[in-house]
Amino acid sequence: MIALSVAAVLAVFIVYTSIAGAGTPEIGPSTVGQHVGEDVLLVGTVVGHVGGNAHAGGMRFLLKDDHGAAVARTRVLYSGSVPDLFRTGRQIVVEGTLRNGTFVAKPGSLVTKCPSKYTPAKSNA
Repeated sequence: MIALSVAAVLAVFIVYTSIAGAGTPEIGPSTVGQHVGEDVLLVGTVVGHVGGNAHAGGMRFLLKDDHGAAVARTRVLYSGSVPDLFRTGRQIVVEGTLRNGTFVAKPGSLVTKCPSKYTPAKSNA
């Protein structure tokens, strides 16, 4: 009886967190201005020159929207480890906060999206 009660409470907690969106909002550069000071996940494609050093003062780059009609771009300042697949043209996700027009990312939060995982499989027809 106790185990069943614990399982029921756990199930309710899991359903609540999935519905309530206990996670961080995922947004693009076109809507980041609406979330100033909030902790968000910024999703987009790296464009232009990547400058600086991720370990000495931070790496700076531009991120553009992957979706939407507007070509919105956001400056990003990131420090920490950089995935091997990071480069211009790669889709990434980074967590942080917009401050004074620059998205300041949390150290170590940069994740690259692998294009082969997000494109539909080719048919042999």
